[in-house]
Amino acid sequence: MRIKIWGCRGSLATPGRETLRIGGNTTCVEVAANGTRVILDAGTGIRTLGRELAAEGASIVHICLTHLHLDHIEGLGFFAPFYDPDCEVCVWGPPSSVRSLKERISRYLSSPLFPIEISDLPARVTFRDVPAEPWEIGGLRFSAYAVSHPGTTLGYRVEADGAAVAFIPDHEPALGVKLESLTSDWISGFPVADDATLLLHDAQYTEDEYQQRIGWGHSSVANAVSFAAMTGAKRLLLFHHDPVHTDEDLDAHCERAKELWGGSGAPPELAREGMEIEL
Repeated sequence: MRIKIWGCRGSLATPGRETLRIGGNTTCVEVAANGTRVILDAGTGIRTLGRELAAEGASIVHICLTHLHLDHIEGLGFFAPFYDPDCEVCVWGPPSSVRSLKERISRYLSSPLFPIEISDLPARVTFRDVPAEPWEIGGLRFSAYAVSHPGTTLGYRVEADGAAVAFIPDHEPALGVKLESLTSDWISGFPVADDATLLLHDAQYTEDEYQQRIGWGHSSVANAVSFAAMTGAKRLLLFHHDPVHTDEDLDAHCERAKELWGGSGAPPELAREGMEIEL
């Protein structure tokens, strides 16, 4: 299984000299195995990925959305396969009892927020609620679990070739409580990351910043490390970097994560735009 990060910034895209090394595009990750490629979230990073897919003449594309906050869907309108009449695009997302996934995404892809309506897109676009039970897309096996973040939000577990990737970009495992004091059934997202080969997890805040933002639905670096250690994840990538944090700030966050790391396996790393990982 191959993982490529096309965007790892949270909340707001941040182009500029201070973010060049780690990257300023918002959340987008590609997972590929056995001839199948699936996109996790559609932040601004999906624009460049879409150009690559269009150049390759991709005929079918699957996008799995964790939730519908703007930084996770804002790249959809600039996704090249949407404008290819020979391409089929399937968008998966969290279910709602009030509005369909298409209706909710249409609030962005419609006037006055966007010049093109979903119904006018040349591609064959379908929208599907993520099922409650595991399902397969090509050679990839997916499971989705509700996690703690404002609005309906999912964490994805993707398995193939004996490896498991856990993707939880927006997540607060427990509200202001030390995770070590809780059992696994009281920790949000535990089934997603349980014994994962690779965990991509929200690490938006420092420990001091988090104390002023409890309940906002994001984690501190320390939260991310504790969560990874308790779930037994083999490798942790710190993800969803705050827009105010420069590359140098993030280097310091990574060093702090390594200080705190007590789990088995490799020490934590920063998710970085363009990073590719083979599992």
